[in-house]
Amino acid sequence: MAKFINLDTLKFQLFNVIGIADLLATDHFKDHDEEGLNMFLQSIMDFSEQELYPYFQEMDENPAYFDGKIIQTHPQVAKIFTLGAELGIISAPIEFKDGGLQIPFSVHTVGAAIMDAANNSLPGYAGLTLGSVELIIAFASEAIKAKYVEKMITGVYSGTMCLTEPQAGSSLSDITTTAYPQADGTYKIKGQKIFISGGDQQHVENVIHLLLARIEGAPAGTKGISLFTVPKMDINGNSNDVITAGEFKKMGQKGYCTTHLIFGENDHCIAELVGEPNSGLKYMFKMMNAARIGVGRGAASIALAAYEASLKYANERTQGRKISDTGKKDLTQGQTKIINHPDIRRLLLSQKAIAEGSMSLILQAAYYYDKLIVSTTKEDKDKYNLLLELLTPMAKTYPSEKGITSVSNGIQVLGGYGFCSEYILQQYFRDIRISALYEGTTGIQSIDLLGRKMTMNDGMAPQLLAQEISKSLIEARKIESFQLYADMLGKRLKDIVDIMQHLSQFSMAGKFNSYLADASLFMEYFSTVCVAWQWLKMGLEAYHLKNSGNSNFTDDFLDSKIHTMKYFFHYELAATSGLKDIIMDPTMLTLTTKNEVII
Repeated sequence: MAKFINLDTLKFQLFNVIGIADLLATDHFKDHDEEGLNMFLQSIMDFSEQELYPYFQEMDENPAYFDGKIIQTHPQVAKIFTLGAELGIISAPIEFKDGGLQIPFSVHTVGAAIMDAANNSLPGYAGLTLGSVELIIAFASEAIKAKYVEKMITGVYSGTMCLTEPQAGSSLSDITTTAYPQADGTYKIKGQKIFISGGDQQHVENVIHLLLARIEGAPAGTKGISLFTVPKMDINGNSNDVITAGEFKKMGQKGYCTTHLIFGENDHCIAELVGEPNSGLKYMFKMMNAARIGVGRGAASIALAAYEASLKYANERTQGRKISDTGKKDLTQGQTKIINHPDIRRLLLSQKAIAEGSMSLILQAAYYYDKLIVSTTKEDKDKYNLLLELLTPMAKTYPSEKGITSVSNGIQVLGGYGFCSEYILQQYFRDIRISALYEGTTGIQSIDLLGRKMTMNDGMAPQLLAQEISKSLIEARKIESFQLYADMLGKRLKDIVDIMQHLSQFSMAGKFNSYLADASLFMEYFSTVCVAWQWLKMGLEAYHLKNSGNSNFTDDFLDSKIHTMKYFFHYELAATSGLKDIIMDPTMLTLTTKNEVII
């Protein structure tokens, strides 16, 4: 029995709440059914219980390190590229024609979530390899595909994406790594990349870097960026002048190596262009959007694992005595389990509400990803593309930011023991902190949401999402016990309209700094509303299943979903009212002033 995640919750969300039956009815996914997909997920659960979770703390205590030549990683990393690859954790979403299993991305997301919860240092190696090979399949020449695809999806080679540079950080327009054209059509690369996850390790025959660089003479800014494949080793197994300069020592995810790489120090780093020149950033965003959903999934998974750990502790630890309604303790009674104390129950409900709500939001985004694939009309493709674009920054950010709060609440449940290395909560807390930084920080995601996604196509994306949410509101209003929650969510949707009308005065006046000043607060507000929608859907599905008399889930399981839905609305959603006041406050305290006040 897994100690790190509740598989029933994931199946409930995937098959009942999000509901992928319509995907399995399409030509694209017709070779799969629920029974077969359950077997796929169970195999990943078994793999995670046997090969990932038992090594979780060990990998934290024995982190990846640079031995002067190569990054040395834990021996279990090899299992990801052997046993894991055999299970299909790399090939699952890839189409049959390219050697994959053509499994829905939403199902693969659940499989990856199981692994993330078991040991979040390991799945990233496979995840980046999958993202890299998807880029090659989508945009590279047939010759490049023949060279790399099969070996990557079978775990013989791994893959990375190389964007960040020391002087540029998240500002990709400032990258300086340069590609010099050669007579044979290849390019020589010179430059450095930092924070390269999975950038070097000893368990594969080759590492294929998907790298952004400027072709010599290319335009400045993001319009002059191209994408290249840069193997660590050449076709003959010799060094391709990709030098490992070191390993970043991190506060968490210590088993997941993060590397500083130098390309072309000896002037013979050979690369091949992927697709067209100066189109690299457009190509890379295909990988980055999936990666952002993956970061949110990882954060939600850590929060789910932390909840399981703190729930177990609360059900075992005895301390204090129940307080009666008279306010007195009966000292003749034995100590009570701490789960009986109201404040501990509040902390646990907060953990559960955030973690499960986050995962449902992730799966909603993954479902839209699948719907985009199976759509056959331009209208549907445009619809699901816009919904996916809108949800992606929230699916990345809410689990990352609120997941930190969720895990912190888990530490609080354990009290002083939560601060001790003997207990797992402190590791979850250190591990999850990177999620708000990976693949674009919270600030960057928030600017993307408010500055681009809310306004693209004349604001069509939020309109489409409002229509989706309205379907749930209509269903909820048919059930007396859900009407209150439909009204609460409907009010918050109207608040978003009010906020956007308020902010539009700044954008129309060309005051874009003022428009975006509180983008992170808007992100928190809107994503909380979206998670409330997910909880309404979970509550409704639990209600219908319980009353159907034909459910695979126990009444206790279903009652728990309804109760947690109520908690989310009365505590988490209710707390957003102050955010609206802050966003609409005319006082702009975070903008640069004539006289500097931050000293």
